[in-house]
Amino acid sequence: MLGAAWQVTQAQLWSLWAFQGLLVLGLLMLLLAGPLRRRPLLCWLLLMWAAACCVAGATGWRAHAYLAQTLPKPLEAVDLQVEGAIASMVQSTGNGQRWRFVVDAAPPGVPPLLELAWYGPYGKELDASQPLVPPWAQGVALSPGQRWRLTVRIKRPHGARNPHGFDYELQAWEQGVQATGYVREQAQQQLLEMTTQYRLQRWRQWLRDRIQAQSPRLQTWLTGVAPERQQAALGVVAALAVGEQQAIDRKDWAMFRQTGVSHLMSISGLHITMFAWLAALVVGRVWRCSAIACRIFPAPHVALLAGVALAAAYALFSGWGLPAQRTVCMLVVVALLQMLGARWPWPCVWLLALAVVVVLDPWALWQAGFWLSFVAVGVLLASNSIAAGDYGKSATGRFLSKVYALWREQWLISLALAPLGLLLFGQVSIVGLLANLIAIPWVTLVVTPLALLAALVPMAAAGAALAMLPLMRLLQWLAELPWAVWVLPQPAWWASVLAIAAGLLLIAPLPVRLRLVATLFALPALFWPQAWPNVGEFELQAVDIGQGNAVIISTARHRLLYDAGPQYSRQSDAGERVIAPLLAAQGMRLDAMMLSHRDSDHTGGALAIKAAQPQVKIWGSDSVINDPLLAALAPVQRCTQGQHWQWDGVTFEVLHPPEGDAWLNGRKPQPNFGSCVLRIRSASGRVALLAGDIEAAQEQLLLQTSVAAPVDWLLVPHHGSKTSSTDAWVKTLRPHWGVVQAGYLNRFGHPVAAVVERYKAAGSQLVLQDRCGAALWQSDRPADLQCERQIRAHYWDIHELPP
Repeated sequence: MLGAAWQVTQAQLWSLWAFQGLLVLGLLMLLLAGPLRRRPLLCWLLLMWAAACCVAGATGWRAHAYLAQTLPKPLEAVDLQVEGAIASMVQSTGNGQRWRFVVDAAPPGVPPLLELAWYGPYGKELDASQPLVPPWAQGVALSPGQRWRLTVRIKRPHGARNPHGFDYELQAWEQGVQATGYVREQAQQQLLEMTTQYRLQRWRQWLRDRIQAQSPRLQTWLTGVAPERQQAALGVVAALAVGEQQAIDRKDWAMFRQTGVSHLMSISGLHITMFAWLAALVVGRVWRCSAIACRIFPAPHVALLAGVALAAAYALFSGWGLPAQRTVCMLVVVALLQMLGARWPWPCVWLLALAVVVVLDPWALWQAGFWLSFVAVGVLLASNSIAAGDYGKSATGRFLSKVYALWREQWLISLALAPLGLLLFGQVSIVGLLANLIAIPWVTLVVTPLALLAALVPMAAAGAALAMLPLMRLLQWLAELPWAVWVLPQPAWWASVLAIAAGLLLIAPLPVRLRLVATLFALPALFWPQAWPNVGEFELQAVDIGQGNAVIISTARHRLLYDAGPQYSRQSDAGERVIAPLLAAQGMRLDAMMLSHRDSDHTGGALAIKAAQPQVKIWGSDSVINDPLLAALAPVQRCTQGQHWQWDGVTFEVLHPPEGDAWLNGRKPQPNFGSCVLRIRSASGRVALLAGDIEAAQEQLLLQTSVAAPVDWLLVPHHGSKTSSTDAWVKTLRPHWGVVQAGYLNRFGHPVAAVVERYKAAGSQLVLQDRCGAALWQSDRPADLQCERQIRAHYWDIHELPP
């Protein structure tokens, strides 16, 4: 594990020959360890170094092989014709479908595995109640095993990079996806054949569709329940049966996280273990019915093998996710040790399973689920819940002991994982213990078996959804309690390590006094101070949200959000997915939010931010005030030229729009024209300007009335569009830093080449957010700007700015 941990934390890869040499060195040390068996300490040290070198060398070699298949830049965002097969379940999204595509024939440089999608009309949601069939498929529903000739546009995997945020590029790396894209509507697509490949994926899709087809039956049973809630319950059932986590609505995921039960709503280790236990129990009972069979092979061994084999089959059928893989590895290790008659100490069993997973997938060390899963398993082993057998008890006694252990384990795990959850997610669910005590037995023993029974009896899926609905009501009530979640700023790593140690020592078999003293280790993490600028200074954090604007402005005691990012779909926006979690992780409480204009790439996350922080005061332009979709933000104060205020020695000035409409000169008002323009000046004279989506005419007006001097930091107007950033504007402002918040290879072509050259000619350093990630600038350090992709650089990040 140490060898893998060293390699996967490298910012840049060593040369290939260096990793090959490291692997050879490890193998040589293994050979040298043999003659040293009479000196056990030296032998074990040599073996440990050999294992670390072998794993580190092999992992680096694998990384080089993967990077060698990176999509070349010239093939991005151009029409390409590819042939291949659909290799996964076809997942429905708000405006289309998505699937994995294994390439058989393509232009040189196209990776072997793609993630493709087709989309409906831009900005319109498709009717989820109707079968989703692409227009180009000529009535043929997409399914695994089909071979197609498609014209696609693809690009390298790209995701937002923010502090404490999700790393989509790492996920794509782990899953082997080296390019993502979409099918071109205008080109001719051709179904080549229906093969027998990927039969398991076809069965999974068949069961998922069978479960979702029970919606009419559920509606006849529950006429008083809203259809969307019924569909949400069926989505959970599909997730439990086949691992279709996308079937669960994002609002429900938020509810599950707040109540600490999200691990139950996917194929978790608990489900796999339950399945293995039931399978072993049934097979063992049946095998004991035959004396001849027992003489050939002992029933306990048959039960162990059957339990592990059937659990592995269930894990494969459910999508072979990372939690399922870890659990199967653990079950295999425990079963082998029992069959060999070994009774190892629990740390050895735990570390062996850990080593198996890390060797197979070293990059799992970066996944939060990896640590949550293995710490939980370690707690269970240490508390003797798994390691201890129930030999000598009756069947009823064994069953009751399992039920008791289920309840006992939950509060142990909740106490141990609370500090780890704080480190990874910046929050702890206060109601999680109560929610899990109710949800674990209900989901594990009732809902999940009914979901699996749907493969034989379709009505069972409706029954599982019926059982899920009251639990979801209870969880919703718990999530709405004012004290349901404890949100704290994420502390430094050393404070988190101390807090995790405190959680583990609290449940350890130690005297009560020592356990109480151990809790003091958690104090630094619980009272970790927030970072604030000095009085008279400010900092700007341009959040990486794709195509849109979102900048957090902080002074010594106040915070303002300028724009709230885009709306990604009807169910998803930047406020819920990116900005609100970032604010929570950094312990930020907003005083105000200024929305430059109503366009969805600037106001898409506003409602989610307002819901998460109701105290926030709203400023906005006329288009924001008059937009009925933003009515829930009311009251909204109009931003008007001449408004100014001071926070902690920092001056804020609104430069645009003026009062009235005379400044339009008779032109029809457009949302872009009336964008709120905000200037910020520190006590030391450093200036930042945030210009929304103003265009050339508004730039000229500002140059005549308000802006006549260079600035230190500029939010480039309209994402670098050709309608903005005129020569006069750029030459007058000459910003030291110009930040362009635009999506990677966005469909608008922002920023255009002419604008980029204009700023470079003026001596500005242009920061492209798709290559920088979140960008942090501080007025007391004006010459420095920190890019998230450079601060936390990883070798799988192929979009990082050059050093």
